[in-house]
Amino acid sequence: MAAGSSELELFRRRWRAELAGARKGKKRRRAAEPGGSPSCREPEERREAGYFALARSLLDGKAPGVRSRRHHRQPRPGPPPPPVQPAAEPEGGGDNDLLGQLIRDLNEINEVPFFDIQLPYELALKIFQYLGRTELGRCAQVSRTWKVLAEDEVLWYKLCQQEGYLPDASISDCSGWKLALQDCRAKERTLRTNWKNRVGAVSQLQYELGKVLCDVHSCDGVAIAGYTSGDVRLWDTRTWDYTAPILEPVHGSADPGPQPHVSFVRINSSLAVAAYEDGTVNVWSLMIGREPIHHYQHNQRIQALALGLEGAAIATASGFQVKVESPDDRGYWQTTAQFEIQKLVNFLHLVPDVVGSPVTIAAAEDMVYLLKAEESCKVLHSVYGQPVTCLDVSASEAAFGVKGFGWLLNETNKILLYNLETGQCLTKLGSSLGDFTCVNLQNSPPWMLVTGNKDRRVRVYDLRRSKSLCSLYAHHLGVSAVQMDDWKIVSGGEEGLVCVWDQRMGTKLWEMHARHPVRHIWFNTHSLITANIPDEKNPRGASIMDDDLTAHRRHRGIIYAYEFSVDQLARESVLPICRSSYDEVTGYNYNIGLAVPYDNILVT
Repeated sequence: MAAGSSELELFRRRWRAELAGARKGKKRRRAAEPGGSPSCREPEERREAGYFALARSLLDGKAPGVRSRRHHRQPRPGPPPPPVQPAAEPEGGGDNDLLGQLIRDLNEINEVPFFDIQLPYELALKIFQYLGRTELGRCAQVSRTWKVLAEDEVLWYKLCQQEGYLPDASISDCSGWKLALQDCRAKERTLRTNWKNRVGAVSQLQYELGKVLCDVHSCDGVAIAGYTSGDVRLWDTRTWDYTAPILEPVHGSADPGPQPHVSFVRINSSLAVAAYEDGTVNVWSLMIGREPIHHYQHNQRIQALALGLEGAAIATASGFQVKVESPDDRGYWQTTAQFEIQKLVNFLHLVPDVVGSPVTIAAAEDMVYLLKAEESCKVLHSVYGQPVTCLDVSASEAAFGVKGFGWLLNETNKILLYNLETGQCLTKLGSSLGDFTCVNLQNSPPWMLVTGNKDRRVRVYDLRRSKSLCSLYAHHLGVSAVQMDDWKIVSGGEEGLVCVWDQRMGTKLWEMHARHPVRHIWFNTHSLITANIPDEKNPRGASIMDDDLTAHRRHRGIIYAYEFSVDQLARESVLPICRSSYDEVTGYNYNIGLAVPYDNILVT
């Protein structure tokens, strides 16, 4: 502290000496100028005296603005003091106007002081682009010049883009990107708090006439569900509009006899696909309407269905055949590739972000195939007697669980990670006595992987160290579905329990229970979709009357939609039971649609 005070005092003495020298030099030059009379020099000398008085007051740590306001409140008798500002300045002058003009001049500077050099504004902006939020805040406290530079809109717009906020916005869409970033971060903190404390709204997505739920899939908040009645229905949870449309099949509901059950459903940002028990595959466009845009048939039951995250590639496995369908440049659908393999396919995935022909990963019993168009089947992994129990793929890797030999202690159940370009095994994870039932690689953070096991545990692995970061005792009947992000894990079990975990603390935040096993989990920053799907599609004790659905409700399965940004959607988050209408003309004593549609009733 003593050294800092001595340096500050030395700086003040030097500045006073420079001011005194500059004033004496200007007096000598004015005296030497020809034709300079004292009367002409008097206003200029008064103005310069005001400037030097302002500098001395700043050196002494005083506030000239406060002193000038006192001066106006209590004027002394006698002639008025000399003006500080030139006559061209606006009225209400004084030291405050001088400081305001100084700030305005600093805002229009072309050069920025960097210690002992002056840099152009554009070059200084390039340097500041390498700083983060904390560093920019510290630089803004250095000087007024650096404050103007540290609060430049370009810098804060790029920070928003780097942190993933408002990715589709341009720099001209907002006038204050620093405040926009602060708002986005505040909303993110609120959402995380709502997630942890289970603050939000939950709704049940049910379709009574669909009978038993068969399969569910979701993408970006839009869920697709298939039922034993043959119906396929969409639910858009982003708009809180649960009057979802039914996608019409090709065969139509007017055909005689019962409709085939839905085996699998998949959805992405542009397409919806459903596979039926009789080998039929229907494809709908989410942009056009309810009628299918493509339809094809397998001779046998479909064992697996895959749809790419982007684009329009579809892969189906029926019997020993794997077929890949996609449209050409003119929009006409065609069979891109067809493969004959030796065993029945259990799991099927399309590799994301592939340029050109689609690439398919198929797991058939104890073999894993890499399937490319115009190439023969490539065996990625094969160990006799060790079947594959789960599969997931990313853009460059494939992760799958392998069942070990029960009588060999060194051949326990493992997760194998393969590189899709080289076809080599990168690492082997885990050594569990239970079978790995689910694995999530595609949605996990970089270098992370989460798995579920029959031994009731959820495990998170670091792929760089091939070690388990945490092991959570989750579900007493085994884990059936799992997904994670950078701080939380959501898991579902065979007993119907959905659990939300804090990954870093290794603790359970909250749980939700339903009757049937959890077969689907999807979430983003503000919403969560889970599906409890029954294993038994034709339950015992069901009524033989097709029109009587009272005995079916507990056997149907259910879809839950959670919304954690309910503070922004207070009106829209009203339960669907209070937003329904009296459009339904029939009802049942067990499924009566109670409604309070005050906004739909017309008073006459």
